[in-house]
Amino acid sequence: MPLVRTSLIKGKSPEHLRAVSEGVHRELMEAFGAPADDRFQLIRQHERDELIYDSSYLGLHRTDDLVIVNIIAGNWRDTAQKKALYRAITDNLVADPGLRPEDVLIVLSPNARDEWSFGNGLASYVKDDAA
Repeated sequence: MPLVRTSLIKGKSPEHLRAVSEGVHRELMEAFGAPADDRFQLIRQHERDELIYDSSYLGLHRTDDLVIVNIIAGNWRDTAQKKALYRAITDNLVADPGLRPEDVLIVLSPNARDEWSFGNGLASYVKDDAA
């Protein structure tokens, strides 16, 4: 269900990228109930001048280790599930690869079941009534 786009400043190792990927996916399974094999992630490392952020927005102190995680997922989750997801992903990324909590920015972009096609030109989550 979820599609994850992760952006960070260039220079991170493959191990760092894998830890970010794992930390996000583990919590999508736990907090959102995503299946283990439902993993679609795009990770992009940007040049320093291509990732622009405010280092002190909302009173936080961000560094160039900032990771922006945009999760496109179904709009059928409640606020409690979303808050649990934010906390758990952040905790995972603090544990491995060792990010600071202030450097984890997560944005959910909700959508409906009829806005997904996983192939064959079909609305994958829409059950058509066969007459």
